[in-house]
Amino acid sequence: QLVESGGGSVQVGGSLTLSCALSEYTDGAHCMGWLREAPGKERETVASVDSSGNEAYIDSSVKGRFAISKDKAKNILYLQMNSVKPEDTATYFCAADPCPNGVWVDYNDWGQRTQVTVS
Repeated sequence: QLVESGGGSVQVGGSLTLSCALSEYTDGAHCMGWLREAPGKERETVASVDSSGNEAYIDSSVKGRFAISKDKAKNILYLQMNSVKPEDTATYFCAADPCPNGVWVDYNDWGQRTQVTVS
């Protein structure tokens, strides 16, 4: 089960930190990502980490502003969002990819989503 928290309203240029509790993903074998969906736009991957918790991908639209990290001890995935823009307004959710032998397959488990509104 993936449970996000930390969403809400934030002013342009502000910061927000999203958290995702990875309660069942304790084997350290899964790759994880933060995705977002906005009205009228396709779902997009914002950032991801490999099974070791190292950054694997960061979208160009957020590079330099957002950072993904994983606290292995607490088993929590974070998305630090800085210098947010109105176009960052979306529903965000974390997702898990089984990543067999380190190979990305597809996300097959998602959290319940959390809304981020930038104004």
